[in-house]
Amino acid sequence: MVRILHTADWQIGLTRRFLEPEAQARFSAARVEAIRALGRVAQEQGCALVVVSGDVFESNHLTGQTVRRALEALRAVPVPVYLLPGNHDPLDAASVYRSDVFLRECPPHVHVLDAAGVHEVVPGLELVAAPWESKHPGRDLVAEAVDLLPEGPAPDGVVRVVVGHGGVDDFDPQWRDAATIRTASLATALEQGRVHYVALGDRHSRTAVAGREDIHYPGAPEPTRETEVDPGQVLVVDVDPGRAAGERVQVTPHPVATWRFLVLEREVDTDADLDALDAELRGLVDKDRTVLFLNLRGTLTVAQHARLEELRERHRDHLGAMVEREQHRQVVVVSDDEVWRELGLGGYLAAAVEEMQSQALEQPQVPASGDGLVVGRADDEESARDALSLLYRLSRSRS
Repeated sequence: MVRILHTADWQIGLTRRFLEPEAQARFSAARVEAIRALGRVAQEQGCALVVVSGDVFESNHLTGQTVRRALEALRAVPVPVYLLPGNHDPLDAASVYRSDVFLRECPPHVHVLDAAGVHEVVPGLELVAAPWESKHPGRDLVAEAVDLLPEGPAPDGVVRVVVGHGGVDDFDPQWRDAATIRTASLATALEQGRVHYVALGDRHSRTAVAGREDIHYPGAPEPTRETEVDPGQVLVVDVDPGRAAGERVQVTPHPVATWRFLVLEREVDTDADLDALDAELRGLVDKDRTVLFLNLRGTLTVAQHARLEELRERHRDHLGAMVEREQHRQVVVVSDDEVWRELGLGGYLAAAVEEMQSQALEQPQVPASGDGLVVGRADDEESARDALSLLYRLSRSRS
């Protein structure tokens, strides 16, 4: 039996537009620290080596500092590490793996799987590599690598692990092009004993392909977007070639992530709803490492909307980021004349309130052509609602 640690999609150097510079720095550091964390898992679990199934780096165009920090973290991993170039960091002319920094400072126990086919890494363990040589290979690289194997089962006592990268036809039918990985041919090779485990990368959600333990995506060790399912883990994989095809592989996930992406969808129509939202956000743990996607729906008065804005600002300062995408902004602000009468505004302020209320309540217009394109004043309406809330808050603070 052989035990390995399977990981992928580190994407060192990844940036996110919704992160402020301070949070981005911590987010980047966490991705590097995940390398050290998985190294500790590999040592504690007695893994023979670590395989990284592509996209070690976010791109081939990174600063020397970014590459050096990744290599320094790899230096701390106590077992051999095998890196597969993926679609983000392919072996093209500008490859990071061919850069002076990488070649000069790569630790001796870290190896790049830079040639397709079989690599005997230790006696009794072979990696069948399918590296990307460009961003658009135009063919199934994994199938090509498996086709290089001799016909028939692997020799007795030899474990063969395929290391590949890309989408599979089972999960991504829209990717049905020449580069899509065909799972049927992989299943055949596994049943025949030509290979024993397929270590894939590219899908950031931990996934057993077609429900099989022997074809796996580990997911990203740190999350990258809110749509991912079960990210933030690495897989410890036990492979016993002496067992039957369906029993050869046992996969055990181990968490390593320190960040999380959280989606909250809430209705806000009353003060009680705002109280509940405030309490829920106060109760979040590890706020500085939480990226919150806040999707709100409801109808609020101007006063309630002003309170919501204050609530957002206060909690945003504690979070790694708060993201409110335009397509999820469904909070309607209704006119409340009594609120403005209580404030006793007069003159140009009263006129401004009246104009903003009118603009905030405008409806988008659909052109007579019927082509389905809404060309209303959504941005102006949003600005008017925000301006009303700000004016209300400022007026309250001065009263």
